[in-house]
Amino acid sequence: MSATRRIALRSLRAHRRRLTGTFLAVLLGVAFLTGTMVLGDTLRANFDTLFADAERGTDAVVRSADVLDAAGTPGGVRAPVDSTLADRVRAVPGVAAAEPSVQGSGQLVGRDGRPVGGQGPPTLAGNWITDARLNPYRLAEGRAPAAPGEAVLNRGAARAGGLHLGDTAVLRTPDPVRITVVGIATFGADADGMGPSTFTALTLADAQRHLMPAGGGQASAIRVRAVDGLSQRDLVDRLRPALPAGTEALTGEAAAAESTAQVSGRFLTLFTTLLLVFAGIALLVATFTIHNTFAIVVAQRTRENALLRALGATRRQVLGATLGEALAVGLLASAAGLLGGVGIATALKALFAAIGFSLPTGGTVISAAAVLLPPAVGTAVAVGSALLPAVRAGRTAPLAALRATAVDDAAAGRPARWRALAGGLLAAGGAGLTVAGVTAGPSVWRTAAGAVATLAGVVVLGPVAAALTVRLLGAPLARLRGVTGALARRNAARNPRRTAATATALMVGVAVVAMFTVFGASVRATLDRTVDRSFAGDLAVTAPAFGAGGSGVSPRLADALAQLPEVRRAVALGRGVARIDGHGRSLDITDPAALDGVVALGRIDGSLAALGTDGLAVSRTEAAARRWQVGSTVEVAFADAHARFTVRALFEGGGVAGDYLMTPQAWAPHRGQDSAGLVAVALRPGVDPAAGRAAVERTAADYGNPRVQTRDEYAASAAGGVDMMLSVVYALLALAVLIALLGIANTLGLAVHERTRELGLLRAVGQTRGELRATVRWESVLVAAFGTVGGLLLGAFLGWALVRASDRAGTAAFALPPGQLAVVLLAGLLAGAVAGLRPAARAARLDVLRAIAAD
Repeated sequence: MSATRRIALRSLRAHRRRLTGTFLAVLLGVAFLTGTMVLGDTLRANFDTLFADAERGTDAVVRSADVLDAAGTPGGVRAPVDSTLADRVRAVPGVAAAEPSVQGSGQLVGRDGRPVGGQGPPTLAGNWITDARLNPYRLAEGRAPAAPGEAVLNRGAARAGGLHLGDTAVLRTPDPVRITVVGIATFGADADGMGPSTFTALTLADAQRHLMPAGGGQASAIRVRAVDGLSQRDLVDRLRPALPAGTEALTGEAAAAESTAQVSGRFLTLFTTLLLVFAGIALLVATFTIHNTFAIVVAQRTRENALLRALGATRRQVLGATLGEALAVGLLASAAGLLGGVGIATALKALFAAIGFSLPTGGTVISAAAVLLPPAVGTAVAVGSALLPAVRAGRTAPLAALRATAVDDAAAGRPARWRALAGGLLAAGGAGLTVAGVTAGPSVWRTAAGAVATLAGVVVLGPVAAALTVRLLGAPLARLRGVTGALARRNAARNPRRTAATATALMVGVAVVAMFTVFGASVRATLDRTVDRSFAGDLAVTAPAFGAGGSGVSPRLADALAQLPEVRRAVALGRGVARIDGHGRSLDITDPAALDGVVALGRIDGSLAALGTDGLAVSRTEAAARRWQVGSTVEVAFADAHARFTVRALFEGGGVAGDYLMTPQAWAPHRGQDSAGLVAVALRPGVDPAAGRAAVERTAADYGNPRVQTRDEYAASAAGGVDMMLSVVYALLALAVLIALLGIANTLGLAVHERTRELGLLRAVGQTRGELRATVRWESVLVAAFGTVGGLLLGAFLGWALVRASDRAGTAAFALPPGQLAVVLLAGLLAGAVAGLRPAARAARLDVLRAIAAD
C-alpha cells in the first residue's frame, strides 16, 4: 500500500466524525438521482408492458391515414373510419377476425356522486370487443353488455366508484348516460385496469351513439387478428390493397410502439427532466456543503499537514491523501445512495399519487445506467468539491508546524479584492443579461443564461457581503440577547468566507423555492385578473379535466339552463382542434352572439354575428402574429377535411375565451366527441345568488353533476393546478434544503471542535452551559438568516424574470406574495435553529479543564 493511501485511510479513520455531513450530502444527492432514473426506467418499462398487453392479440390496426397534430392532444386527432370497413377486412385472406373499435372519453360517476379518476390518467369509454383475443379485457364477474344502457367496468374503476353488479351509475360522455353494471373486467389475466386509467365498455351501438360524431356507423379503428401462422407484416401487406383511400394498416407491434413513443416522447421526457433538474439542484447544494467541509477540515489540519511535509511528505502526497479521503467518502456514500435510490423512487411515486396523479404500477426496473451513472456523479462531486481544499493542503509549508497560529485564523482571511471585482462584474452582467432577455423578445435562453451568471456572481460575492450582512442581521440580537447575542453575531461574522460558503447551499435552495413561489403567485394573479376581466357571468359550470382525464361538460347543458326562470343567459364554450395556417390550434366552439354579458371579449373589430359556417373570430395578438386582418382568408385543416375560412372578427385575447372562436354550425361536420370546457351562466337581475346557484345545481345534476361555482370559486379552481405544482416543487426541494441544513450543522460542529479552547475559556470565566448552547444556536440562526434572506432576494428577481420571459402575449401579472415569502423566511430561521441544536449540545458538554488545555 502506498504512503499516500495509508495517510488517507488513517486520516479518514481518525476524522470520520468530521466527514459525516459530507457523507450524508453525497448519499442524499446520489439517492435522489438514482431514484429519478429508477422511476423513469420503471415507468418506461411499465408503459411498454401496458401497451404491449393492450395490443397483444391484435395483429393489425386499420385506421384513418390523416392525423391532425394539435397542442394538448398526444398522438394527434384522427378522423373515424366506417365500421362497415370491418366486413371488407374480414374478406381478406388470412384474416381470422376483425372488430370495430370505438374509443373516447367517458368519466364514470361513482356511488358517492364524485367522478372516478380524471387527475392525469385517462378516463376512457368504448365498445366491448366480442373477440376474446382482440379484447385485452377479461370478464371476472358478470357478462358482456348486450342491450342499450348495459356496461362493463374495469375492476379498478368499479372499486374506486363503489359499484357492483346490478348497480346503476352515470357515465359522462360528456352527455350523461345512465348505465347498468352487468360485468366487471380485469385487464389481462388479473390486473385491475390498464394502469391507473378507467375503462367503461358499452355495446357497439351505444359507443357509436355517445362517443362518435352524429350519424353513427363509425369507429375509431378496426382491430384485426390473423390466422395462426401468418405474421403481422404479411397480414398488413395483404390488407393494404383492400383498403379505401385515406385509410392505412399497421401491425399491432407498431401500434403498441407508437403509443409507447407518444408517452415516452412527451410525458415521460418532461417528467424525468423535471426530476433530474431537482436532482441536479440537490447535487449542487451538496457541492457547496462538501467543499465547505473539506475547506474547514484542511484548515484544522494545517499543523498536521505541515508535520507531514517536515517529515518528508511531498506536496503531491498531501494532495493525494486529501483527495483520497474525498474519494473514499464519495464511493461509500454513493454506494449507500444507490441502495437508497429505490426507496426514493417509491417515495416519488407515492408523492404523485398523493396529489391525485397516479402512475402505472409494476415491478421496479433498474437499468445499467441507473446503477453506474449516479455513483460516478456522486464520486465526481465529492472529489471535485474537495479539489481546491486539497490543493491548499498540498501547499502547506513545513515551517507551519512550528507556528501556534489559531486554526480559525488560518481558515479566515479577508475576501480578496479580485473576488469583489469578479463577483460584482458577474452579478451586474448576469442581471443585465437577464433584464435584456426579458425585455427584448422575450428570450428564454438569454434570460436563463443571465440567471445562471447572476447566481454565479452572488456566490462569488458571498464572502464580501457576509460580514456586513451578518452584522446587520445580528444587530437586534445583540441588544435583545445581550452577551450571548453579541458573541453569536461576532462568531458568525469573524470568518466571512466560511459563513458565505455555509449559507450559499441554503441560499440556492431558498432561491429556487422563492422563484417558484413568486411564479405561482403571479400565475394566480394572472388567472384572477383574466377571470375578473373576461368572465362577466355569475356562475361557472365545469368538470374536472386535468391532463387526459376529464370528459368535460355537455354543451346541451347550456340550453337546459337557459330555460330556468332564474337564468338570464347561459352559453357553452366547446372544445375543438384544427390546423390553422399550418399550426395546430385549439378552438372555442360557441355561439358568439350569446357571449354578450357572460364572456367579455373586449373591443370587437368586424362582426361576431357574421361568422356563420365559414368564419373565424381571432384574438388581436394571434392576428398580429399571423399578419391577418378582418377579411383575411385562412386555410383550416380538420381531422376529416380541409376548408377555407374568413377572419370576420377580431377581439381582445388573453381571456376566458381562447385565440380562435368558431360557431357550432361550422364545427358540426367535423366534430368528434362533443364537449364543453365551461358553461357560463348569468342570473337575472334581482335573483338571489344562493337561489340561482341551487337551481343551476339541480339542473346540472341531470347532466352528470358537474361543478357549479361562483366567479371567485372558478378563479380559485383555475389556479388549482398551480397549487399542485407548487406542492410537488416544495416536496422535491425539501431534499436540497435538508442537505443545506446538514451543511450548517456540520460546519458548526467543526467550528465547535476548532474553538474548543475558546469555549473552555468562556466557561471558565462564568458562561453557563445554557448560555453557551444559546450562543451556538443563535450563530446557526444568523448563518441561516444570511442564506435565507439572500435566497429570497435572488429568488424574487429570478421569479420576476421567469414570469416575464414566459409571457409572450404580454398579459401576465407579476405578484410578490408577502405572506408566503414570510413563511419561507421563518422556516429558514427555524431550520437554522434546528441545525444548531446538536452542535450546541456538543459545545455545552465540553469539559472545562480539558477544553482549556486543548491545543
